[in-house]
Amino acid sequence: MTAPFNILAVAQNGRLQYEAVLLAASLRANAPGFQGKLYLAEPQPGPLWKNDPRISDPAVRGLLTALGAEFLPFTNTIFGQDYPYGNKIESLAALPDAPFLFLDTDTLITGDIGAVPFDFARPAASMRREGTWPVIELYGPGYDAIWGALYAKFGLEMAPTLDLTQPADYWQRYMYFNAGWFFGQNPQVFGQRFCDYARAIRDDRPKELVVQELNPWLDQVALPLVIHSLGGGRPGPELAGMDGEVTCHWRALPLLYARESDRVVQVLEQIAAPNPVKRVLREYAPFKKLIYQGQGQTIRAMFDRNDLPRREQMLRNRIKAEGLWAR
Repeated sequence: MTAPFNILAVAQNGRLQYEAVLLAASLRANAPGFQGKLYLAEPQPGPLWKNDPRISDPAVRGLLTALGAEFLPFTNTIFGQDYPYGNKIESLAALPDAPFLFLDTDTLITGDIGAVPFDFARPAASMRREGTWPVIELYGPGYDAIWGALYAKFGLEMAPTLDLTQPADYWQRYMYFNAGWFFGQNPQVFGQRFCDYARAIRDDRPKELVVQELNPWLDQVALPLVIHSLGGGRPGPELAGMDGEVTCHWRALPLLYARESDRVVQVLEQIAAPNPVKRVLREYAPFKKLIYQGQGQTIRAMFDRNDLPRREQMLRNRIKAEGLWAR
């Protein structure tokens, strides 16, 4: 059996608070025996935020608490308004000292997550990603040079991380994750390493990265370096339930309806149906339109799940052309 662990997500005023309701409701519905706690890290107001980022709606706070979530305040000292993805990096320091799984709020729990056989001493992260970074320029350095410079900056060996079944200088040869989920043994150690690496890349990038965009990709650039430095790597087949039968990182609700399985849609609509949840989620216009007014099912009817476009952008463009994009 997997040792008990905590789940961490970041929640704040706006879209994330409504996504957090779906995450918490799906955890309660589909993993009722989960032995850990669901912590919602909440950034506190300060000089790195123009406005108060905390969840101000008492109905949302009350519902999240009723669904079993515990709020975890933390203060930004490195990132903030200008790079909110940094919340997932800085919030780790506020977690209790226990094995952890980080999840983006736009995640549904569709199975018994407590039974997933995580090896917390060997951290890993989501492989549900596209080749979004780096973007190779015609006369610029290639993947090998860019990733090699990053590993060298932190005194790490790149060779053990390479997938030698992939062609040389092809993006999938290099360890690259989606930061929508990752896990580790000690949140303080993991979080400090993540902060150190991300800040060093942001403030003193290797010359090979001079033309590379780091916003919003900084967390995903630093993450494989952190995981490798802590003795981890790509997830093995025992973790197939993540981004599979146990979790769905849906990213944007129109994409969920367009491409995810019938099971995922069923979970979404079932957990959104009870009146206490419905009263809160209807306050967010995209959820009101897609879940409760049927526009999500209209999007679903537009696509064949067995013959989806290869690139996510093609899905987005089609939905937007029909005037049904909402997030």
